[in-house]
Formats: sequence, C-alpha cells, structure tokens
Amino acid sequence: MKAEMGKDYPLLMAEKACKTLMNSYKAKDLPPTEKWHYHQGVFLYGMYRVWEATGKREYFQYIKDYYDFLIDEEGNFLFARDELDSIQPGILLFPLYEKTGEKKYLIAAKKLRNLVNTINKTSEQGFWHKDKYPYQMWLDGLFMAGPFLTKYSDYFYEPELIQTVLYQEKLMTKHLCNKDTGLLYHAWDEKKEQPWSNPKTGCSPEVWGRSAGWYGAAIIDILELLEGKSVGQEVLIEDLKTFISAMVSYQDKETGLWYQIIDKGYRDDNWLESSCSSLFIYIISKALKKGYVDNEKMQVVINGYTGLIKNMVEVTEKVLNLNGICIGTSAGTYDYYVSRPVSRNDLHGMGAFILASIALYDLLQ
Repeated sequence: MKAEMGKDYPLLMAEKACKTLMNSYKAKDLPPTEKWHYHQGVFLYGMYRVWEATGKREYFQYIKDYYDFLIDEEGNFLFARDELDSIQPGILLFPLYEKTGEKKYLIAAKKLRNLVNTINKTSEQGFWHKDKYPYQMWLDGLFMAGPFLTKYSDYFYEPELIQTVLYQEKLMTKHLCNKDTGLLYHAWDEKKEQPWSNPKTGCSPEVWGRSAGWYGAAIIDILELLEGKSVGQEVLIEDLKTFISAMVSYQDKETGLWYQIIDKGYRDDNWLESSCSSLFIYIISKALKKGYVDNEKMQVVINGYTGLIKNMVEVTEKVLNLNGICIGTSAGTYDYYVSRPVSRNDLHGMGAFILASIALYDLLQ
C-alpha cells in the first residue's frame, strides 16, 4: 500500500463501500430482494465489522433494518431449510440480540441451528452443501455454517457443536486437499457421480478462488471465536498455515491479486478475480494480527490490497465501485468457471472487500 494512503485508508475505503450500497438500496431491497440469503449476510457481516471499528449508529441500524424486515416479533421468518447457505446470515443475530435485548433474534438463531439436524449427510456424517446436491461437500459450507455454530455453542451451552465444526473441517481437508500443493478443490462427491467428479477421488477438478476464500475465512473466524478455549482447535491453526502458504505461492507477482482458478494463472482465458483476492487479504491480515504467520506475509497483504485499489476499484469522493466479481457459482469444470460472468458491486465482492479493508486497518493500527 502506498505510503500516502495512510494507516486509516482501508477504513475509509470500507466505509465508502458500505455507503455506496446503502445509498443504492434500502436494507430490505438488497439483492436478492426481500430474501434471507447469504449474499446479504456476507455484505452485512462486513458492515458489522465497520460498525465495530467506528461505532457509527447508521451501520448498525441498516443491519437491523434488514433483519427486522424478515423476522417478525415471534422470531418467525422464511428461509431455505435444506442448505447450509441459509445459516450464514445468522451470525449477526447474536450482536443484534446483545445490542437490543430482543429475544426474537435468539429464537431465529435456534431455528437455523436445527437445520444441521435435518440436512442430509454423507456416510461419514459430512453435511451436504444443499439437499439438492446429493452426497456433495463444498468448501463454501464451512463458512456458511461453521462460525455460526461455534458462536451458537456458547450462547446455548452446546459444546458438542464445536466438535461438529472441527469434524466438518477435518472431512474437508481429508477429501478436498491436494497434499502436494496444499490447495483445496471446490467440491467433493462421495458417490463420484457428478459430471465434474474425479472417478477415483470424487473431487471437482479445479481450485476455485472464492471457495478457497470461504474456507480460509471460516477457519480464521472460528479461531477468533475459540480464543481462550482448549477444544482441539490446534489442528485448525496448522491447516490455516498450510492454506496460507499455498495461497501466497500463487499470488500474481505483477498485480498482487489472485486468479479465478488459483493455480492456472498461465492460462490465457483465466482472469484475476476481486472477491477471492479480498478474502485472501482478509485471512492473511487476521493471521498476521494473531501471530499465526510470520511478518514477511505483511508484504503479501500490502501488495494485494494495493492491487485491488489499482486494478479493481473505482473511487470518487462519495462512491466506491468494485469490479471483477464473479457472480454466484456452482461446482464445475475449468471452462465453466472461467466463463462465469463478472459484475460490479455484487454483494459477494463488496462484502469480501469490506472484510479485507477492516482486517488490514486493524493490522496497521
């Protein structure tokens, strides 16, 4: 990051990103409109971190407006009850309760927690990512469910939920990690029936950037929630170190960013992607802050953030636009990933960029 940007520059960018979307949408109209969805959850999670850093009421109120539109006074709300994605927005129910004392938020949290009782599972009790994706575990799922369940375990005295989260991560590293590179494939099909699945391993064939970002972000967030406990999270620290080492080795030297398909930057049809780059900056910045990785990684996040600002961000006095964001994506083959459309200000990317900015801001203080 250029010296003239200053240590507060990432916070300024995070606030501009928040306000850009706040000025574009009422909270209830965040896309997909009037729906409980992880797209909004990721963006609002980033905004929550901005509220923590600034204490500005407008951010908390915007978050509250989204949840209050969807959740009634009895804690009832409509959500998809057959997919891990539905759980992710639940992470903000806890600070909403802490700030307001309104019990409806905890009632809603209990309903989300029960989803993991009924969602289908592999023969090893790994959560299917969605019931419509039979016998498939996706990296994304650890971020969608892991931090929420970890936080929930404290609120409702269910320590076994922490072991469930650790076990799900163990299954992912067992089935999705390439032991030679340390990289993780996007998805695994236990039955090896999907068109993309490797007939021997069941893995999808590619290392998709944002799915890797979700996995790493889940680990760093879970570790933060487990601070002060001794519940076997040491394995997460080791997996995080392996993950970061692998990601660093594939950072584009010229731009500081990462590719849509992480390990195939040499392909002409591959392209640099902003949401995964943001997530890696978030993960490594927080790992540096906690002392999980050596200080040499500081240059990695500086180069990455500078690359985002230079190559992906358009900023004016009042607006920040983020380009190069891959839209929502399923599991597939190389051609599928690189042909996915890119968008501007998609909530995947804006949320990830805000998280990256706040994590770097915290690190620089």
